[in-house]
Amino acid sequence: MEIFSLDLEGRQFSLETGRLAKQASGAVLVRYGDTVVLVTATISDEPREGVDFFPLTVDYEERLYAVGRIPGGFIKREGRPTEKAILSARLTDRSLRPLFPKGLRNSVHIVSTVLSVDQDCPPEMLSIVGASAALSISKIPFAGPVGAVIMGMVDGQPVINPTVEQTQKSDLYMVVAGTKDGILMVEAGAGELSDEDLLRCIEAGHQVIKKLVALQEEMVERVGVPKMEVPIYEPPAELVELVGPGLREKIKEALQIHEKQEREERLGQIKEELLATYLEEYPENEDDLNAIYNDILRESLRTMILQEGIRPDGRKAREIREITCEVPVLPRTHGSALFTRGQTQVLNTCTLATLRDMQILDGLGLEDSKRFIHHYNFPPYSVGEAGFMRGPGRREIGHGALAERALERVVPNEEEFPYTIRLVSEVLESNGSTSMASVCAGSMALMDAGVPVSKAVAGVAMGLIKEGEEVVVLTDIQGIEDFLGDMDFKVAGTKDGITALQMDIKISGLSMEIMGRALSEAIDAYRRILEIMNQAISEPRPELSPYAPRMITMQIEIDKIRDVIGPGGRMINKIIAETGVEIDIEPDGKVYIAAVDEEAGRKAKKMIEALVEDVEPGKTYLGRVTRVEKYGAFVEVLPGKEGLLHISHLDHRRVERTEDVVNLGDELEVKVLDIDEKGRINLSRKALLEKPPALEKRPSKRRFPRGKRKP
Repeated sequence: MEIFSLDLEGRQFSLETGRLAKQASGAVLVRYGDTVVLVTATISDEPREGVDFFPLTVDYEERLYAVGRIPGGFIKREGRPTEKAILSARLTDRSLRPLFPKGLRNSVHIVSTVLSVDQDCPPEMLSIVGASAALSISKIPFAGPVGAVIMGMVDGQPVINPTVEQTQKSDLYMVVAGTKDGILMVEAGAGELSDEDLLRCIEAGHQVIKKLVALQEEMVERVGVPKMEVPIYEPPAELVELVGPGLREKIKEALQIHEKQEREERLGQIKEELLATYLEEYPENEDDLNAIYNDILRESLRTMILQEGIRPDGRKAREIREITCEVPVLPRTHGSALFTRGQTQVLNTCTLATLRDMQILDGLGLEDSKRFIHHYNFPPYSVGEAGFMRGPGRREIGHGALAERALERVVPNEEEFPYTIRLVSEVLESNGSTSMASVCAGSMALMDAGVPVSKAVAGVAMGLIKEGEEVVVLTDIQGIEDFLGDMDFKVAGTKDGITALQMDIKISGLSMEIMGRALSEAIDAYRRILEIMNQAISEPRPELSPYAPRMITMQIEIDKIRDVIGPGGRMINKIIAETGVEIDIEPDGKVYIAAVDEEAGRKAKKMIEALVEDVEPGKTYLGRVTRVEKYGAFVEVLPGKEGLLHISHLDHRRVERTEDVVNLGDELEVKVLDIDEKGRINLSRKALLEKPPALEKRPSKRRFPRGKRKP
């Protein structure tokens, strides 16, 4: 067993190998504080047949025993990965993928198993570093190591690997991964920060990344093994020379067709012609011909942009596609918006519901629910394809989470707006950056629903073409520029600052200079998009949709909660049945009443107020007779609160039978005489009645002094 450690911001960070999972190609146990993650890396002996991509799989396995919990439900074992686990797996994948050899076709599998969690030391960072370490010491070809760090910003200062307490005060939560030479991946949610602040945090994070890389290099020097020889696929050079010149000219012409579908149809024809021409002579080289086609397509696009300044749709490098915004779109939703940018189109709807509809989270974090939800759907028809409609994949979950992160900073808190808010982005057309289109459509849908968001949010995706020292940063990239380019850098924010960003690259690292340039140009671009959005809707609507529930909040004393609920829920169910509202009561006594009919909501509130009102001695109430006995009647003076109206207090005159004055269901005014030490309420009707003249005291008619008999 070997252990390599360093002090990382006052907490011990260590990499251990040689004790666990020794049959894996590489296995590292990562510790930071009390968080422990086991990361393994394995590779197949042979390349996978019939694939034209690198088959890398990253699994992030959450174990609830890591936080001392047993899974909920009937089965009592972990099921499919949570959204947080999927997002964490994506972070690891995106940080490592650029550093594998181009042309590698052997399957590589990375498994990060979270064994113990200290909430001050998030395990997703450990997964990235552990995977890099496991790959670096293994026989798997890998151009690492890679380090990762979580950055916060408290009181304007960067904070490295913030604790839970610091995170709650932070304006930033950002995961940064990179090599000692450059940045590979950034994922962040921010509170309207400037590009200078973000770059300052990334630079501070990179200094820590260098330390983590140095620790891994020491580890490789002591326990690393030689890398295995794997076949790196390349098409035959003679075939490239044969088909290249003519194919290159045809592809260049097709790439200058501005319309996406027309361009793709022409490129498809060129590919079919290529196969038809050469497959008869080279029947076993279909994969090679496909690879040559893809390589020349990539080379042609990049040359066209770098050397001639021409993009496939004719735009300049910093030009945004034509944008249209429509609000509202659907008549019965609570809010809706349609955002179209070129051939990317997203319909977003906003639904408001009570807090009982919050999403329940069953994971390793501190949060057990969330009230702001964004879902993203990407059907095959959005790219003109026929396919299967299944549940959301990792891509859909990742894009949905990014848009949610961009918007949640402007959503009002629960006290100000006590609703569960769900946004759904339906991608109707896709030609680049549907996640940022979802941000724009979501922002407008929130305003259309009347959600009092603080500001509008827009987003844009930036691209990069880099060959040697030649660099072109592209604004508002379309699909083909993303697929064949070197960077996908998504930035979202308000007019006052950035709320989210995500960066992935396909090269071995990005300098701070290029990142700063891309970030600055992105801010300029999304601000231009905001101006267009403001022409459709510039502020939240003053009233909610007539189909949205009206929420009424009130505060009651904690010991009154049982009075509102009643025995077996009798009282609260009665209110719901009579008014048709929904009622949620928090343990702290906060009551939420949701009703589409505002009058019904007010009625329910009055009924609850009556339930929690205290009966006061000497006060008069209009009560209802609930029970009749020989000795008197029981009268409900407030909901759930009865008092005894004794027969002697029914009237000034003598009453022989209770039924002579009151009957079951009668309403009458009564006065509270007193409340005894056992809480029993004594009532009087007699005290409110005027004493009749016939019963007034009259002078005595005695003729003789008291004690003397009449003679």
